[in-house]
Order: sequence, then structure tokens, then C-alpha cells
Amino acid sequence: MQDSAVRSVARDDAETMAIRVLAFLASRPEELGRFLALAGLGPGNLRAAAADPAFLSGVIAFLLQDEPLLLAFAAEAALPPAAIAAAGRMLGADA
Repeated sequence: MQDSAVRSVARDDAETMAIRVLAFLASRPEELGRFLALAGLGPGNLRAAAADPAFLSGVIAFLLQDEPLLLAFAAEAALPPAAIAAAGRMLGADA
């Protein structure tokens, strides 16, 4: 991502990134379990929650609060961490 793209992320792109983060968490059961516990969700209501923009904001906020997890996702997604933070800002995540 170019610097200008890092500073300004479209809402659709930010939501797509949050879904990618959720899929990343799903590939790590311990991290997904920790996230679900903090969010007060279970596997049964995860799909419905994923349609809520506030939930997507929380997904990115969760990632941004755990630097090793953030760096692992950034490496896997081939994105700079700043792009993930920009997506969080677009969605209203406290980064």
C-alpha cells in the first residue's frame, strides 16, 4: 500500500480487512476464543455479529491491541501495520 492509501482507507476496504482479520483469528483457535470471550460472543452468533460495523471495528481494535498478533497478521496479509491501523480508524476502532 502506498503512503496515501495508508492514510485514507475506504470504508468497504476497511470492512473487508476486518473480515480478513476475523478469518485470521479463526485460523488461531486460542486467539479466536480470547476474542469471542472479550466480545461476549459464541460461535453460534459470530456470523450475525460480523454484519455489524461496530463488531468489525472491534475485530480490528482487538488486533491492534496485541502487537505480536498484529505483526503476524500484517506479515500473512502482506500489509504494513499502518494500513491496518488506518482501517481501524475508518471503522472507529480506538487505535
